[in-house]
Amino acid sequence: MSRPSIVWFRRDLRLADQAALAAAAASGPVIPVYILDDEVPRHRKMGGASRWWLHHSLTSLDAGLRDMGSRLILRRGKCEEQLAAIAREMDAADVHCLHHYEPWWRNAERAVARELNLVIHDGNYLAPPGSVTTGSGGLYKIYTPFWRALKDRMPPAAPADRPAAIAAPPKWPASDALADWHLLPTRPDWAKGFAAEWTPGEAGAHERAADFADQAADYDHRRNLPSEEGSSRLSPHLHFGELSPAQVWHRVAAAGGSVDVFLSEVGWRDYAQNIILQFPDYGGRSARGAFDHLPWRTGRDADADLKAWQQGRTGYPIVDAGMRQLWATGWMHNRVRMIAASFLIKHLLIDWRRGEQWFWDTLVDADYGNNAVNWQWVAGTGVDSNMFTRIMAPLTQSEKFAAGHYIREWVPELAHLGDHAIHDPDEAGQRPAQYPPKIIGHREARERALAAYDVMKAHDN
Repeated sequence: MSRPSIVWFRRDLRLADQAALAAAAASGPVIPVYILDDEVPRHRKMGGASRWWLHHSLTSLDAGLRDMGSRLILRRGKCEEQLAAIAREMDAADVHCLHHYEPWWRNAERAVARELNLVIHDGNYLAPPGSVTTGSGGLYKIYTPFWRALKDRMPPAAPADRPAAIAAPPKWPASDALADWHLLPTRPDWAKGFAAEWTPGEAGAHERAADFADQAADYDHRRNLPSEEGSSRLSPHLHFGELSPAQVWHRVAAAGGSVDVFLSEVGWRDYAQNIILQFPDYGGRSARGAFDHLPWRTGRDADADLKAWQQGRTGYPIVDAGMRQLWATGWMHNRVRMIAASFLIKHLLIDWRRGEQWFWDTLVDADYGNNAVNWQWVAGTGVDSNMFTRIMAPLTQSEKFAAGHYIREWVPELAHLGDHAIHDPDEAGQRPAQYPPKIIGHREARERALAAYDVMKAHDN
């Protein structure tokens, strides 16, 4: 029997269209491995919501492997140390993996390659990050020309089926028990509502994609309406690699209508990875250095406002509905994400990084590239971003996108209000006593934000 190969799983928890698994399976026995490495990412270790998802996704992956006569080996610690230990014990020839572009994963790949024969494959994006270049060979910083160039290379290659067979090694290395990792919250169990919303794993991902394919033609209209189920809700499945972007593309591309708008959102994932490839610290540093001089609010009052925002107690129903949906389900409607992020940054004048960290901990689809690029886009600090001086009016946005039913679902103390009052109970004189007044008026917040921007500009000059 040939020497076994290790497949190093990370955010690619699937059996089909998984190039690393396919290559290893074609060469002989396979040792599938997942390592929970909290040391290399340091402060970027997975947040609580992601850990809930990971537990269930690993359970699903292991079940799929066992159906094929294999199994998933679990280890905890530094990736290079654990992989080297398994390779020595099992006399493994190679380690196969899919390429990851977060800075800590790139460091880990270099460390593993110093110890072992690491074979890296592509497959987590429509095109390998760094491969879509300008006419002069540089990397794009602006989304629109990036998407135009990426789209010229589409469609991606047809996704591959799972291997026909996965040969097991003569013996298995020791494995941790998943329950011993304590990925699920218990005291308290703040994720009680997650299971009603999500089915992590490859099967759940394909079920979600099939459901969305029937609605994809109407995506452009419905995606902006929080009260409708217009989003694909594929983001956590894509983040954990339970299905590949190529599988999504080929599943929905023929839907017609406005499906191209959805495909451009899939392309945004590629764009975000290309940004963090160029700016590895994008999640913690403003791309526009002038914003280092913007006088963000700090101290006790700012901390209290941040807490009110986190708890959905700002007095702005659309913001509060989004923040409560996030806490209850680990996800927030995309339009409401923008409104809630803009509110924190510009109405409360709180540094975008504090919001980014909260989303990192509470989103089941918390993705370093997407999270950082989206926050910097809203803040006006990114290489491609909205202008800071364009300040969203959350009350207007709420009415424009017909968010009444959405608010009633997530802010039950306002459920009795009619459409004329639901978006702004204060203005309508119908705010119930148990719902907080506005934390700050829109006009006052706008003037404060613009004054802070003027301070920054004066310093920059």
